[in-house]
Amino acid sequence: MTDPAGGRFGRTTLLAYGAPALPLAALVLPAYIFLPTVYARDVGLGLDTVGFVLLLARLWDVVTDPLIGSLSDRWRGRFGRRRPWVVVGAPLVMAGTWFLFVPPPDAGPVHLLAWSLVLYLGWTCIILPLSAWGAEMTADYHERSRVTAYREGLVVAGTLVALGLPAALGYGDATEARAALTLIAGIVIVALPITLVLLLARVPEPAAITTASAIRFREGMRVLAGNRPFRRLIVAYLINGIANGLPATLFLMFVGDRLQAGGWAGPLLFLYFLAGILAVPLWVIFSRRFGKHRTWCAAMLWACGNFALVPLLGPGDAVWFLLICLTTGAALGADLVLPASMQADVVDVDTAETGEARTGLYFALWGMTTKLALALAVGIGLPLLDAAGFEAGGDNAPGALWTLSLLYAGAPVIFKLIAIVLMWNFPITADHQARLQAQIAARV
Repeated sequence: MTDPAGGRFGRTTLLAYGAPALPLAALVLPAYIFLPTVYARDVGLGLDTVGFVLLLARLWDVVTDPLIGSLSDRWRGRFGRRRPWVVVGAPLVMAGTWFLFVPPPDAGPVHLLAWSLVLYLGWTCIILPLSAWGAEMTADYHERSRVTAYREGLVVAGTLVALGLPAALGYGDATEARAALTLIAGIVIVALPITLVLLLARVPEPAAITTASAIRFREGMRVLAGNRPFRRLIVAYLINGIANGLPATLFLMFVGDRLQAGGWAGPLLFLYFLAGILAVPLWVIFSRRFGKHRTWCAAMLWACGNFALVPLLGPGDAVWFLLICLTTGAALGADLVLPASMQADVVDVDTAETGEARTGLYFALWGMTTKLALALAVGIGLPLLDAAGFEAGGDNAPGALWTLSLLYAGAPVIFKLIAIVLMWNFPITADHQARLQAQIAARV
């Protein structure tokens, strides 16, 4: 592994490392917000066809995530393990972004599916090796949080770009949605190669850990399944991901139907993510004093205390909800940085036993868990709302609106409390991680 001089990387190195995350993150919200509108209304495919095709394309990740993660772990070459995959992924992302975001008038389901698969494959080729690269840049328990903080901070910055540009353009109809997609596609195609050049030129890639006693793949999978800190962390992350996914899924409905303040949705989202990026340095500082897992638990408790107030809000309370968006957005900073930093620590458990750094495979499973959490949030929230008789934009009964409030804020509190119980006595502390590193060093 690469240990920076004095135990800390310079800001320039960390910014160069995290830079590709910004254009990649700028693709996410447009893909969810604008893409279905353009293909359903402007291209004319219909929402049912667009929804089915995009769901089918997302299933592609089930194949590509573990494949790319494992291959990048096992790749051996003069240019490193992670660099070649990042380079291969760039043209795929650029081509997929342009042809997907700027479709021709006669684009059909095959066009939507094919270029979605290209984009998602390119995305995986970049983001998984990039995440593994960051985890391997340093063996220091606390410095890993700084590395993760820069990457995830730039993810939020990319999200803010995706929120701010369409808001500046306006997207009241399909034509404006196409203009927003075209602009974002152009920015990503220009920015991605620039940020990747900075990454490749400025950030050293650690040499692969190899030992004479490295074990076979089947035995390695047994070790992965038996990695208790990993199992505990990923279950807590999944549960907390559902807690975050429910309000994300129901946000527009809560603001529009419960608060009767649909025009506030864009600014509220922008301020929520802005609070998240501004709070990241504070959570990193707190984690140095109190440890990563306890700091993450404190952030989740903070979010619970604020979410508990949301069911009390109703029409005319948009200003109060703005304050809650700021306070819960601050907790988002911890959710982004600390679990990902701890993920690098649980990989050390595997490396100490197997003699291999299978970071890419672990982060592939991490990415699949992120997607599963969002899928479960949608699968839980929307059917329960429908069963309560809720109709978005309709004349809803008090019981339906109350159900919306409880799903938006009450259920996340319960899920987060479960995650806190799982993580409060998490075994990998700074001292434990240092002992793991000593075991790894003894094997090399």
